[in-house]
Amino acid sequence: MKSVLEFKARKGKGRISMSTAYAHWEAKFLAASPVDCVLVGDSVATVVDGEPTTFAATPEIMARHTAAVSRGLGGIDGQKLLLADFPFLAARKGVVPAVECAALLMRAGAHAVKIEGIDGHEDVVRHLVESGVPVMVHLGLTPQSVHGLGGYKVQGKTVDDAEELVRQARAAETAGAFGLVLECVPAEVAREITEALAIPVIGIGAGPHTDGQVLVFHDLLGLNPGFSARFVREFADGNKCVTDGLASFAAAVTDGSFPSKKESY
Repeated sequence: MKSVLEFKARKGKGRISMSTAYAHWEAKFLAASPVDCVLVGDSVATVVDGEPTTFAATPEIMARHTAAVSRGLGGIDGQKLLLADFPFLAARKGVVPAVECAALLMRAGAHAVKIEGIDGHEDVVRHLVESGVPVMVHLGLTPQSVHGLGGYKVQGKTVDDAEELVRQARAAETAGAFGLVLECVPAEVAREITEALAIPVIGIGAGPHTDGQVLVFHDLLGLNPGFSARFVREFADGNKCVTDGLASFAAAVTDGSFPSKKESY
């Protein structure tokens, strides 16, 4: 999947797979994989830098990681749709700062941006879309609002809260979003939203009825020691692979078997 148009055309015609990436080496693996599209998430702050929240990500940090991932995917003409997150409060400073943030991310190689929430910055989403910047909106559990939400909790559990999510999803579509991410909402709420919208809905902790799924690269490959979440499935035992590899390296150095004659000049 190379473009936003291809992404939108997949609605109802096959599930969409998405993974995060933060580094050039991760992107090279994804470039060679059948995964459809890639997100440079502001979760780089927590997954890579060990921060307690995503707040530490800045437009400049996001642009640097976006550029690295873009190069790993083959540059602006790579075969994967590449999205980049708007970091904390970047969409809340007004249209002009939002345009500057979008320009930074797009010049770094992003094909589209993802913005958390819709209420209060519909004008920003609309202006970016009208300016030629494709926007995906993120609803449900929005990590940048974690303190306002009272923690990392499932959203939309009551009838009123579910109706509010449906309203926000419709508002995002009306503002011009080409897609939606729904995080940590009940499966039936996600189904209702998916069926209500003409744009694809990507779920994370939102059940099996969305148009696609996204997971963090490190989580799906078992490369995030000590982290677990109900919505994560480890599709590889990366922790064991890395641990065993490091132990083998240390042992080979200790017993003198590395480097061998073949590995020496």
